[in-house]
Amino acid sequence: MRFGIYAVVFATALPAAAEQAMDNDPGGTLNPDEMTWQTFRDRALRGEADMVLCSQGYMLTKSGDHETARILFETCAEQGWTGAMTWLSQLDNNGLGAEYNPDAAAEWDRRAAELGDPVGKFNYGLDLLRGHGVAQDLERGRALVDEAAEYGLTDAKRLQGADYDLDVVTPDADNWKYGPFF
Repeated sequence: MRFGIYAVVFATALPAAAEQAMDNDPGGTLNPDEMTWQTFRDRALRGEADMVLCSQGYMLTKSGDHETARILFETCAEQGWTGAMTWLSQLDNNGLGAEYNPDAAAEWDRRAAELGDPVGKFNYGLDLLRGHGVAQDLERGRALVDEAAEYGLTDAKRLQGADYDLDVVTPDADNWKYGPFF
């Protein structure tokens, strides 16, 4: 019987203790949102970036929220996360969350490639082979594809095996992007 009385007293004291704690720290949050997309966006806007935050950009773009994904990816890319750079390239190359911008896409690919990212090397190699967003340079493009293949990137190996025939890695629905504009 005594245990039941203590339990009732303890349970009724909890809300009062929580309220008093909030009075002592009016800026505090009793149960903060830690894993919402809004929290990750706000952290990115404050310049924070870590592996978890950067990975949330993928989830956001796959769910169709390209604008918020861009916020996360841009913060992460500026802090050297090469995966975020390749995702920004994909967004710019497809006009997702902003206008179609092949020059910006190629620049993100270049930055990732220069930091040693195999996907960045492959993508920038494709940009150079096509002359898409950057001046065409077949020799440098093939060299970057070869480097990506050395890392084990399957698409790079497939492109090598097809003697750099870009149709093996590009859906024909995208051909409009890579042709001359005259």
